[in-house]
Amino acid sequence: MVRGSAGACGPLLLLLILAPACARAADPLPGAPPPDAALVKALAAAWSRRAPGYRPRTRHLRPDGSPLYTNRLFLESSPYLGQHAHNPVNWYPWGDEAFAAARALGRPVLLSVGYSTCHWCHVMEEESFEDEEIARTMNDNYIAIKVDREERPDIDAIYMSAVQALTGGGGWPMTVWLTPDRKPFYGGTYFPARDGDRGSRIGFLTLLGRLRQAYAEQPDGIAGQAARLTRAIEQGLGPARDAGSSGPGVLIEAARFYQGRFDRVHGGMTGAPKFPSSLPVRFLLRHHRRTGDGESLRMAALTLEKMAAGGMYDQVGGGFHRYSTDDRWLVPHFEKMLYDNALLTIDYLEGYQATGRQEFADVARDILRYVERDMTSPDGAFYSATDADSLNPQTGEREEGWFFTWTPEEIETVLGKERAGPVLAWYAVRPGGNFEGRSILHTPEPLPVVAGRLGLPPAGLTAAIGAARPELERARRARPAPLRDEKVLTAWNGLMIAALARAALTLDDASYAERAARAADFLLTHLRREGRLLRSFKDGRARHNGYLDDYASLITGLLDLHEATGAVRWLDEAIEFDAVLEKHYEDREGGGFFMTSDDHETLLARAKPGYDGAEPSGNSLQALNLLRLAELTGGDGYRRRAARTLGAFAGTLASRPAALSEMLLAVDFSLDLPKEVVIITRGPRAPRQEAEPFLAKLREAFTPNRVLLVAAEGRDAAAQARRVPLIAEKTAAGGRPTAYVCERGVCDLPTTDPEVFGRLIGKVHPLRPAGNATGGSSVSPPT
Repeated sequence: MVRGSAGACGPLLLLLILAPACARAADPLPGAPPPDAALVKALAAAWSRRAPGYRPRTRHLRPDGSPLYTNRLFLESSPYLGQHAHNPVNWYPWGDEAFAAARALGRPVLLSVGYSTCHWCHVMEEESFEDEEIARTMNDNYIAIKVDREERPDIDAIYMSAVQALTGGGGWPMTVWLTPDRKPFYGGTYFPARDGDRGSRIGFLTLLGRLRQAYAEQPDGIAGQAARLTRAIEQGLGPARDAGSSGPGVLIEAARFYQGRFDRVHGGMTGAPKFPSSLPVRFLLRHHRRTGDGESLRMAALTLEKMAAGGMYDQVGGGFHRYSTDDRWLVPHFEKMLYDNALLTIDYLEGYQATGRQEFADVARDILRYVERDMTSPDGAFYSATDADSLNPQTGEREEGWFFTWTPEEIETVLGKERAGPVLAWYAVRPGGNFEGRSILHTPEPLPVVAGRLGLPPAGLTAAIGAARPELERARRARPAPLRDEKVLTAWNGLMIAALARAALTLDDASYAERAARAADFLLTHLRREGRLLRSFKDGRARHNGYLDDYASLITGLLDLHEATGAVRWLDEAIEFDAVLEKHYEDREGGGFFMTSDDHETLLARAKPGYDGAEPSGNSLQALNLLRLAELTGGDGYRRRAARTLGAFAGTLASRPAALSEMLLAVDFSLDLPKEVVIITRGPRAPRQEAEPFLAKLREAFTPNRVLLVAAEGRDAAAQARRVPLIAEKTAAGGRPTAYVCERGVCDLPTTDPEVFGRLIGKVHPLRPAGNATGGSSVSPPT
């Protein structure tokens, strides 16, 4: 909040309290009033608590490395807000204080929304928010607010809706001009700093001046524009009132849509950029299962194959970058998001089950190794993201992707010239590279082709790459790493818990379930208050009311953890959190769920999420959660609530099914007769071990529409039966582990033979284009 001259005074924030003589030399932020005493005291206290080795993220530094400027964002726990804590801008966090200041001063509000690993957010910070002239203009004329969209998705959704109404598009950084009553009147995304920069006609500095002038001289025009945009927000985010039903035609039409836009060379959807979520692999696998349509299976498999071969996949360290900027999955936007890697783990696990291709299972394991190594806190929770940019030690500048790219010479230095040859050939590393003079590692040719050209057997090339990869990873660790956003988000952790729990079952590795349980324990201990979830945890502080996707994602993870471990605790927790959603978030009139609770801060609109983008919407996740709970508990109330949720979005599903690609999974579940699999073992000591012959068959089969219960005969089964009546009175026949396969509570004859069990779970109810999709006889899985 203050600036001081360099010298022996040391960090100015401490001196404002401890050394008044030095404090008198301080200047306020450019164009901003001096801070009040309470703020100075709070900032000084925060400075004294800063982490060892703290380095201010700013170019405005004294010779001793301390910052010239510090603003209110230094008091916030969000890593994104912390990145802007030493800008010369007089930033406020979102809250009543900022809007009260705007009203008192008669100023408009400038709202800037982004997130910590956003490349263009960093660009706009460096070009504009670190510029003292631009900062002075902002501080003289506006109240400036910074928002982390990952902590406040409610605010992001509202003002992104306004930007989309104005411009037809959106993205981050998002920049919106508001009245003091929080209504938007202008907005956009990234703005170059000055006229002519990056080919722009009007730069951010000019725009700041013109909009401030319009606010002062055209109040009626500003008020009218704000009213129009507010109506657009209310209409775009308000409750859907479709109240219809979704039949098989929705699924058939969705498959037709994706087949018409499929990139048959590179996989995914045609065009660029390419996001992994743009083609719903799991839906296509389900469509193939229910219809026998080979094209859906080919589309899913080719996309999984090409993504893993491209530069969007970190060939050395594992895990996926956020998206590909080209149509070949080659040049990524280098940030890595926890939610992407959770969802892609599940994609590859299901791809492995549906195709039997071991390389898909290997990719899933590789993602989870990366998450364990780089994205797991000491307490077992999962960090949010890593940055696209990293420091190039040769130039001293942050550059996109430098950490992840290589030259031939760098690889030869690590491996030696002879061992480097096969690695350079396999990863297509050449002089000049494929990205700003360096190479993004990728594998554009099949292994036998590369091995043949090198005169090696395929197994020899595989062994050479396998030996080299850890060495490259260790060498890369010596480079300055991208920034890591270490906040823990409930929703994203819920998705990763689900991925780990499913991996435990699919890959027969209990360590994944142990990691999932540890993360779940963290959330339930640190991000639950009086039975309600909080959104974000950082530096020992949990903050912000939980949103729909926090509850829905965590419920998904808890249900998967229950299936992976058999522990009733996780099912109990899932049921309790669903009760919170029912009471505080559910739209009892129109069906579905609002993003925010009924006791949340009042904003311009109460959004009901109805779009599946890079992250699945909470409504899509919760629709499937309710259907699973109905199968597990036999509770018709869950099924009715799921039907109301799907009905609320029936119009969108019928007209634009691709907009709700995750919800298609719930539609498919609802139109199927899901398998209710119960395995009863003899004793309580090792029920999963005794059930293993049956679980092995379950792993081999792609049976997505099912619930699983494993219990030991006696006290264990009785405890689960209180929640899951389906278990009641089921026994281990003749003292042998016994499997029951049921549909809506009607069971086939119990079996002690895993082969018989395999045939029972393999029966598929075909998806019919008209009429009752679940009617008719069962068929064998399509081939």
